[in-house]
Amino acid sequence: MGFKDVKGQVLACLASGNIQHEQRQAIDVKNLLVTGQVSEDDVSSIIARAKGNEYALSKHHVVSKIDVHILKTRYQGQSWYIKWYFIEPDSVFISVHH
Repeated sequence: MGFKDVKGQVLACLASGNIQHEQRQAIDVKNLLVTGQVSEDDVSSIIARAKGNEYALSKHHVVSKIDVHILKTRYQGQSWYIKWYFIEPDSVFISVHH
């Protein structure tokens, strides 16, 4: 799956509310979406403007068969780091922060 497909799938999940959040340490600073400091619409806007050269793919640190999608991009003057994976039908967000 290329970045265009990944982007379309995560944007569809955000639009439909099919999202989850991975439990982690420091979630209050590492996932601003789960804390409500940014909205699903905000995250959608950031991802929608991202380009393929700002995207990377990695394996999950615990379950190696899961592909983790990583965006490092700039939006409205801030650097953003967004990391998620898909568990159908949802996107599971690990990190959303600047």
